[in-house]
Amino acid sequence: MLSFKDVSVLDTNSEYFGVSLETLMENAGWAVASVVERDFGSGLRIAVLCGCGNNGGDGFVTARHLKERNDVDVMLARPPNFIKKQVAWSNYEKVQEISMLWRKGCLEGYDLLIDALLGVRTVGTPREPFGEIIQEMNASGIPIVSVDIPSGLGSEFMVRPRTTVTFHDLKEGMDEGNSGKIVVEAIGIPQEAETYCGPGDYAYYPIPGQTTHKGDNGRVLIVGGGPYTGAPCLAGLGCYRIGADLVRVAAPNAVASTIASYTPNLIVHPLGGQVLHPGDVPKVKGYLREVDALLIGSGLGRDPQTMEAVRLIIKACDLPIVIDADGFAALAGGNLDLLKGKKGIITPHPGEYMKLIGQELPEEIDMRVLKVKQLAAQIGMTVLLKGALDIVSDGERVRFNKTGNAGMTVGGTGDVLAGICAGLLAKGMDPFMAARVAAYTSGAAGDLAFETHSYGLLATDMVDEVPRVLSRSLDRFL
Repeated sequence: MLSFKDVSVLDTNSEYFGVSLETLMENAGWAVASVVERDFGSGLRIAVLCGCGNNGGDGFVTARHLKERNDVDVMLARPPNFIKKQVAWSNYEKVQEISMLWRKGCLEGYDLLIDALLGVRTVGTPREPFGEIIQEMNASGIPIVSVDIPSGLGSEFMVRPRTTVTFHDLKEGMDEGNSGKIVVEAIGIPQEAETYCGPGDYAYYPIPGQTTHKGDNGRVLIVGGGPYTGAPCLAGLGCYRIGADLVRVAAPNAVASTIASYTPNLIVHPLGGQVLHPGDVPKVKGYLREVDALLIGSGLGRDPQTMEAVRLIIKACDLPIVIDADGFAALAGGNLDLLKGKKGIITPHPGEYMKLIGQELPEEIDMRVLKVKQLAAQIGMTVLLKGALDIVSDGERVRFNKTGNAGMTVGGTGDVLAGICAGLLAKGMDPFMAARVAAYTSGAAGDLAFETHSYGLLATDMVDEVPRVLSRSLDRFL
């Protein structure tokens, strides 16, 4: 069963993997027409009631196929200038000669009504004229076939169909009580759209409202720095570029000023000493009260005191957490139980996985997937295994990501990825969805950077391209 956002994911990712929305709409309309003629026969007088979005577009295609053996009228809920989607408009033009604007009392004399008014992206009580149209349809006593979902599903004013022809899979909230006989039809969604990360995953991105304030869109604490100072900075920039509002870095005093000097965007909190140590934990706990997510591990090094401090911080943290880099060393050797009851993402590459688990990953992809799923189930967190083919799993679901290129072996790209993960968690995203968006985004940003810099790309080049991936991916959902 698909949530309404999952439908958006599949539509967008289908286009990304080579199956156009035009093809999906054509297949959807043909499927509805085929079910209608199979179950109700031909030679009928049919009214196809269409909205202004892509559900209406499905209805236009349905009408075109049905009119070959039936007397068909297309009834528009609103004037044609309300049809804004290009693919819907192109299909409207093909049935323009049999279309008219709906008016009250115009449904008399029809044998069948096709409901293509409102699709899965419309939630809540239908606005007028849709509410009035739906009431008249239900009161007419004429059999109704709904396209994909009954319009107004879940509201008081919803279409009551005899049959619903839905696409690819059941939609959330559908059952025979509200949808009549449910017929599921394949419309050509490619397997890649369901198994690989893509721009459609941005359907789950929390788009800021116009009245939000500073901090409402995610605050991150990065505990990092020590032997390495660039890593927490790159991670922080990754947080910002994916849309987080505030990024704090808690770093040893010896390197705090160096990290702060890289960019004025980071809020840097000096801790004590040369490296992170257990005495810093009370300060870090205080900073955790001011943020929405924690990223730990970037550039910390592996001093025994640091490893103990990492374990204490993880144990104390009840926020969504991303663990990366040196954080894995602190969990190795039987400390994975610290993650039980936690929520978040770990981002190992195969070498880090081996140190974490104590065994190498198999080369065979199916066995590798099994190991990643088992680890995710064991720790109760999402695992994003980095590689030429990224594997993302929460212990039950699995997605793959194939964006990225060989130029991204340069140091720092993993820190950017971890920062993107943390930024998305701070914005309130589910860890599995956040990891999917992060894997796709970091790889796609690396691919854009590669176009300009080839094998000489730097992690900072990748950071600069993240907003372009973000903008392009969100365009469909704004």
